[in-house]
Amino acid sequence: MKRIFKYLKGTTDIGLVYHGDMSCALSSYSNSNLAANLDARRSVTGYTFTIGNSLANWKATLQSIMALSTTEVEYATLLEATKEGIWLKGLVSNFGFP
Repeated sequence: MKRIFKYLKGTTDIGLVYHGDMSCALSSYSNSNLAANLDARRSVTGYTFTIGNSLANWKATLQSIMALSTTEVEYATLLEATKEGIWLKGLVSNFGFP
């Protein structure tokens, strides 16, 4: 608990700023890399979501599956990004944004 509070105290000046005049459009970008981890032969999944010009969410991780082709890796990345996008779209709409 001490570590968490120390971190929070040290990062009070860091945050996302959303201005009222900006577009609240939700955008997504994703990418993957076939067998990027040579030790485990796993592929890397990465995606970001932006609201307007501000980063809202991101993730970069090893895939849990052993993909055999670049297409399979891209589809797995797209699936993960789509699931996150659906959840994030629901969250944003709960705040009253179109």
